[in-house]
Amino acid sequence: MNRAETLSGLAAHTSSFRVAQWRMLLAAMFCYLFFYTGRQTFGFAIPGIQAEFGLSKETLGWASAAMLWSYAIGQAINGNLADKFGGRRIMTLGAVLSCAANWVTSFSGGFTSLILPWGINGYFQALGWAPGSRLISNWWSAGERGKVYGFYVFAAGCASVLSYVTSIVVLEVLHLEWRWIFRLPVLLMLAGGIIFYLVARDRPQDLGFEPLGDTGVAHVDDKDKEVAHGQIETSAQRYKAVLKNVRLIIAAVSLGFQNAARYGLIVWVPVHFLGANWTKGDSMVDPKWITVALPVGMAIGALSNGWVSDKLFGSKRYLAIMLYMVLGAATSLWMWSLPPHSTIGLLALFLCGFFVYGPATSFWALCPDLVGSKRAGTATGVMNFSSYLFAGLAEPLIGNLLDTTGNTSLIFIVVTTACLSSAVVALFIKR
Repeated sequence: MNRAETLSGLAAHTSSFRVAQWRMLLAAMFCYLFFYTGRQTFGFAIPGIQAEFGLSKETLGWASAAMLWSYAIGQAINGNLADKFGGRRIMTLGAVLSCAANWVTSFSGGFTSLILPWGINGYFQALGWAPGSRLISNWWSAGERGKVYGFYVFAAGCASVLSYVTSIVVLEVLHLEWRWIFRLPVLLMLAGGIIFYLVARDRPQDLGFEPLGDTGVAHVDDKDKEVAHGQIETSAQRYKAVLKNVRLIIAAVSLGFQNAARYGLIVWVPVHFLGANWTKGDSMVDPKWITVALPVGMAIGALSNGWVSDKLFGSKRYLAIMLYMVLGAATSLWMWSLPPHSTIGLLALFLCGFFVYGPATSFWALCPDLVGSKRAGTATGVMNFSSYLFAGLAEPLIGNLLDTTGNTSLIFIVVTTACLSSAVVALFIKR
């Protein structure tokens, strides 16, 4: 073979690998695009559940907390399972089981039969994010993580849009009762999981490519934090290595406050906008559709933050996190100050979602940045355990606050406080 033929063969191989990289990323994005239909629809079901069962907002906050804490425990377990067994099988299993748990929840006849399957659903939902992250980290190098995780988190943001839209369609277009919120949208998740299993592969080697050589830590100072070449780790060794990483634990606490703010918006903004005050005023858009501005902002914010952390801050993730969290606090405070029937609330709510959720990209890119791809699943699981521990704690507290005061706009004060707390903690991620 002459030199020209050799170069041509290498170019074709490189092009083929690039196509495979994007196929894996898009497969993970496609699957996760439907995951939130299995857990972020609860806020739209709350008014119907309250009307049928006579439960308080605080009580339903505990149901939401059960799901979030179960999700947190699942993250701590399932990230390691992805490192051990591969993300493809684990993520698909989560889609199938979560669909089933949602259907069981839809047949609940009271608080106990509601909270049990909804809590179990949290664990099944936790089979999605970390395994998908592990698969992506196997296929993409350290230099492209900001961009790649930006796309992955963008898919999660779009999943929020989809969960909101499908819930509104069930209630307003199809005129079905709240139970169908747990039945119809999740069929998309089931289909997404099956397609993902057929398309995705865990590693480049599974398609005949050489493994990427640059999937370790992002900075040479962290070389001692990744798996040595050729070393095979046990689950206990992976957990020990990740839990000893001080900067990752600090990031996990900062992420906890960020996710408390995020879920405060996701769960309670629909309740706020479905309230009596929103039936009149100067808004030209149906209040139920105004709520969609929140997840749309979240999706675009996530996509932007990866670019900001890579291009503006040279992959110094903590700076991108702090910037967005401070701006998230400011826009949430602005949202609180607006009259409850103001049209400008559409823009304010979009910006709330944009800045509050945007830093998720930088948080998830930190996992392989700090410990390398071979521990990325476990690190992602530990980070997400913290994030949903905080979010679950906030839910009944918010519900109690709204029950006591009768003022649903106070959710934006809670979000402002959580955002500022996240920004302050993120400062200590600095090298």
